[in-house]
Amino acid sequence: MLAEIQGRTPTRGMRMKEETKRWMRQAGGDLRTAKYLFGGKLYKEASFFCQQSAEKALKAVLLERTGEIMKIHDLVRLGKELSLDEEMLDDCERLSIVYVESRYPGVGDQEYTAKETGEDMRLAETMLKWAEKNLS
Repeated sequence: MLAEIQGRTPTRGMRMKEETKRWMRQAGGDLRTAKYLFGGKLYKEASFFCQQSAEKALKAVLLERTGEIMKIHDLVRLGKELSLDEEMLDDCERLSIVYVESRYPGVGDQEYTAKETGEDMRLAETMLKWAEKNLS
């Protein structure tokens, strides 16, 4: 391998599956969308994209490890598949609730606040960073 010839150890990231890279790019794009919506005070919609970012980041790691994508939106279940710690599983639970509340009338009719959505963004960023670390 070229990296070995040049005296460098190839990183896992260099060997990452193309499909995994696509999932991570989309996860990053969803987080950027969340930030854009947050700037426009569209908090419920921003929180939804936070959940989407976290979901795609977790699925990217799962894809890299197993070669498969679980066709679910339950971040807790994805987190358990990845052996996340209890704190991150709690974060997964919060964002899984957001997925339902932000999408369906009558389930989440309450208004999202900047504070709540800011926390959702923090959680999504944490999961994205966790995924990047686990893929490098």
